[in-house]
Amino acid sequence: MQVYADNAATTKMSKTAIEAMMPYMEGIYGNPSSLHSIGQEAAEALANARERVANCLGCEPKEIIFTSGGSEADNQAIVSAAKNGERKNKKHIISTAFEHHAVLHTLKKLEKQGFEITLLDVHENGLITAEEVKAAIRPDTCLVTVMYANNEIGTIQPISQIGAVCREMGVPFHTDAVQAAGHIKINVEEQNIDMLSLSAHKFHGPKGVGAMYVKKGIIIHNIIEGGAQERGKRGGTENIPAIMGMAAALEESCANIEENSKKVSAMRDKLIEGLSKIPHSILNGDAKSRLPGNVNMCFEGIEGESLLLMLDMHGVCASSGSACTSGSLDPSHVLLAIGRPHEIAHGSLRLSICEANTDEEIDHIIEKVAQVVEYLRNMSPVWRDLTEGRKNYVIQ
Repeated sequence: MQVYADNAATTKMSKTAIEAMMPYMEGIYGNPSSLHSIGQEAAEALANARERVANCLGCEPKEIIFTSGGSEADNQAIVSAAKNGERKNKKHIISTAFEHHAVLHTLKKLEKQGFEITLLDVHENGLITAEEVKAAIRPDTCLVTVMYANNEIGTIQPISQIGAVCREMGVPFHTDAVQAAGHIKINVEEQNIDMLSLSAHKFHGPKGVGAMYVKKGIIIHNIIEGGAQERGKRGGTENIPAIMGMAAALEESCANIEENSKKVSAMRDKLIEGLSKIPHSILNGDAKSRLPGNVNMCFEGIEGESLLLMLDMHGVCASSGSACTSGSLDPSHVLLAIGRPHEIAHGSLRLSICEANTDEEIDHIIEKVAQVVEYLRNMSPVWRDLTEGRKNYVIQ
């Protein structure tokens, strides 16, 4: 049996998305900027997709800008807010210590340009509070950017409350919703969100396409120059097939959120219960306020890379953290941010499931993880030191 449990890295494209893309790779192949009839067919499709994505987020079509994915959308939203703030002599940005690197690296770049960055500490359960955000806001704060749901440990932040605080204090609020879109109900107006980023391949759409929501009235600055596409805010001919696939996938995901969430959450809880029976293991992130399909565990006395390789041999596709940093030897910055020691963070496992998974697959994962953890521990001198009392257990 092979089980795919790495949906946080990418999802399998749905048949709905593939079928939605096909006409725009064959018959309707025009450039939407062209004035002739073939081009205008593509332009009509583009407008249709924009409206459908907007409907899923609770905003107006003109507030949607199509991008190459979540990373580009994060970059453009943050850089735009920084430039807008700089014009008003506001150069302070608030975020958290466990954002995706698309956010953290952009903030680091802005820091070198004279911006002051406040990274809020994250509690052990992987959450922050709106009160903490409010306490950090200053007269010169030009942006608050807090991810909707963490890409490694799956914790869901109190976005509506944070948005309300930002609205009250007159500070723009951006959220990286790459892991949340299509899995959690989002309404940008009701949740006081000013800017939002999403990526199609996280909800069964194609790779290489995403979108940014920008509330009407916020000035957006280009990071890609070249043409008048996307109302002049993102140069480059729009990828119509991918955009149509994204719109179809997002619509389908949003239409089935309640049903899928109920099914996937039940499998998630079963997985957590089964893996928690492994001695000296611990769940990372809040047990309740987390994505329906996310399970992130640490197992003392083992190394995560060996765990992943052996699980793959047993037919389980998983990860130890973000796919964007899978080549790094450093422990997860997310796990360090919630207080896990280096030696524990190195022994992490992220399992991210979806509605296509089954109870039989969950049983298979639990069985194989337990077997592999035991095998690796029996080979580990660190585990021997722990069991023989030369070292103390960190995870009780």
